[in-house]
Amino acid sequence: MTAQVDYLAVVFAATSGASGELLGSDEKELVHLVWQLVDVKNKKLGKVNELLIKPDLSNLTEEKGEEDVVEESVEEENGSGADSVSTASSLEAALNLFHLQLTNEVNSAGTGTSVCLCTDGQLHIRQVIHPEAASKNILVPDCFYSFFDLRKEFKKHFPTSDLKALNVHIMAESLSIPVDVPAMWDPSATLDPAAIMPPEIAVQQVQIMANIVLALLSEPFSHTFSNPEKVSEKFETGTCSKMEKVCDNTVIRARGLPWQSSDQDIARFFRGLNIAKGGAALCLNAQGRRNGEALVRFVSEEHRDLALQRHKHHMGNRYIEVYKATGEDFLKIAGGTSNEVAMFLSREDQIIVRMRGLPFTATHEQVLAFFSPGEGLKETCPVSGGKDGILFVRYPDGRPTGDAFVLFACEEHAQCALRKHKEILGRRYIELFKSTAAEVQQVLNRYSSAPLIPVAPAPLVSVLPTVSLLPPPGSVRDCLRLRGLPYTASIEDILTFLGEFTHDIRPHGVHMVLNQQGRPSGDCFIQMTSAERALLASQRLHKHVMSSQRGTNSRYVEVFPCSAEEMGLVLMGGSLSHTYTHTLTRSRSGTGLSPPPCLSPPSYSAYPAPPVLATEAAAALYPPIGQMLLPPRPLPPGHAYYPVSSQLYMNMNMNYSAYYPSPPGSPTTIGFFPSPSSLTSPGGLVRMPGLTYTSNGVKDIINAMQGYQSPAESVSLLSGSLVGQSSGGDAPLMSLPALVTKPAGQYLDLTLL
Repeated sequence: MTAQVDYLAVVFAATSGASGELLGSDEKELVHLVWQLVDVKNKKLGKVNELLIKPDLSNLTEEKGEEDVVEESVEEENGSGADSVSTASSLEAALNLFHLQLTNEVNSAGTGTSVCLCTDGQLHIRQVIHPEAASKNILVPDCFYSFFDLRKEFKKHFPTSDLKALNVHIMAESLSIPVDVPAMWDPSATLDPAAIMPPEIAVQQVQIMANIVLALLSEPFSHTFSNPEKVSEKFETGTCSKMEKVCDNTVIRARGLPWQSSDQDIARFFRGLNIAKGGAALCLNAQGRRNGEALVRFVSEEHRDLALQRHKHHMGNRYIEVYKATGEDFLKIAGGTSNEVAMFLSREDQIIVRMRGLPFTATHEQVLAFFSPGEGLKETCPVSGGKDGILFVRYPDGRPTGDAFVLFACEEHAQCALRKHKEILGRRYIELFKSTAAEVQQVLNRYSSAPLIPVAPAPLVSVLPTVSLLPPPGSVRDCLRLRGLPYTASIEDILTFLGEFTHDIRPHGVHMVLNQQGRPSGDCFIQMTSAERALLASQRLHKHVMSSQRGTNSRYVEVFPCSAEEMGLVLMGGSLSHTYTHTLTRSRSGTGLSPPPCLSPPSYSAYPAPPVLATEAAAALYPPIGQMLLPPRPLPPGHAYYPVSSQLYMNMNMNYSAYYPSPPGSPTTIGFFPSPSSLTSPGGLVRMPGLTYTSNGVKDIINAMQGYQSPAESVSLLSGSLVGQSSGGDAPLMSLPALVTKPAGQYLDLTLL
């Protein structure tokens, strides 16, 4: 619309919640709608109309055919100053009544037919009417899809004005329009921004807005109302190139989406705001499944800012979190470079369905036959374009992945196709999901290139010493892996389970693996004195039952021999399957052995992928595991079971991924074997500030310092810190200023005094 309209309908909406700049941010329902018609050609004003939305709960059980709209002319009783007052029992009835009355008034004037709404800002239309109508599945009349923003029209003649600071009061004052100041409600002067606007103020707001329109139409401004704001009626799907430039100020990240939601559901959640073509991209996790997040690209920063106001609005029964994102984030998810995908997605008005679990030998003909109607069935779901409407996902070497995308011409055909979910094709059941163009790009990118968003942990603290602790990598399988431990199992339970093999455990050789929440994961690694004893222990104890002293549950435990290299890999955050531990001659690829995330593994093992970091850079950022562990000092002479030369091991908490090692444990720290009765080296004093107030005091500290011979009588608790005396001031523990261990769930700063 480029020519000036014949009429402007000045509209003001109010909800049962916040008003002003927070209008619509609290999801409150529309309760008040006021408008006045302005004859643009003759510069005349029509009557002020007021519409109250009052749900009548007493009539909910009555038949639909009863009249739900009642018009009244009760200006004297209402006291709002409107010329005509109407009531409606629902939003749908209110919008239809508004459209009907506006059309009748325009037709009765007889000077033109074109009419457009005019509001004070964007919120009344974009944040109130359209979102509520979308949540209630109400069809909005056409007149609400275009409107003039009075603030932007005013700014054309007053360029220095700030759109966000403008309001009706400021505009009227700038145009020298007389305003009844005592009765005027100035939003900028309201102390509480969430205050509810009084009903009579809405009528006054509309009257002042109409006078502002007349002032702009008159000399010296002679303003022309053309090119109104548009509200997108439908979300347009499309593709996005990785080379395209996306502004950071137009992208948001939505979190907490239902798993079955599609891009159309996201567009419905942001109804009233204009999403760019193909601007809704659902995010996938490493397994190719949706993770409940989406990146949405809007046409402008203004619409992005309005989207941020819908933080924690609801989609069904779930609230959605909305945060700022960057254009780079959006391109990593939605961007693509494949010409085949671009051609596949170039057909507009197509519904995409994803097929997962296809046999590797599946052909186009089999897929077409899968969606053809069966015997005696009348439902049809023809694939749009035949073979051209099917896109198989393949590895770079051409091998199929078992995924495919299929196009359907309409929603009806797509829903018919989705009803074939988990039906059999060949000898496999097929999973069907409604998909999006961005999901097609993501799946193709994942199978054809390195990971889209490589995640590498931050470099370790530079002060860590470079003392190698674990045995050098090799094939010596002198360690045990215990899997399936009871979650309440303690080190005492593990030693009881090992029985006679307890004597073969290296000092501090018990490593319980915790999950990311600090709870036992059911795994444990034990360092043995020799590979022969480790193999014998695994043969005798495999699948024996372990009981826990702290719980009634008992479980059989799997015991496997493994090497120090494999143990270190898991402690660094990688994963290790038991198939590898029983196979000595197999290579690392395809054995279930996966490197930790800090080693930048390829996204798929079926083909080589370039590392995320160069070898030199990775070596600089992430030193070998042995450089991350600290050696406690050797035991003094005279120990009953361990020679002086025995190497002690201590683990650090390294929260890289799902697994990280627990603090160390050994028989000497829990009373299975006697500790030395005398100390031969002088003690050292250590201060530990930053202790938690909820800690169990001396007991927690002794557990944290196990293996360093800190007698309980040498521990002194102060206010928020601790001072302790350690036997042997040369203990290597004192060389690390921070991040040594974590008693009571907190990192401590250790200072040698």
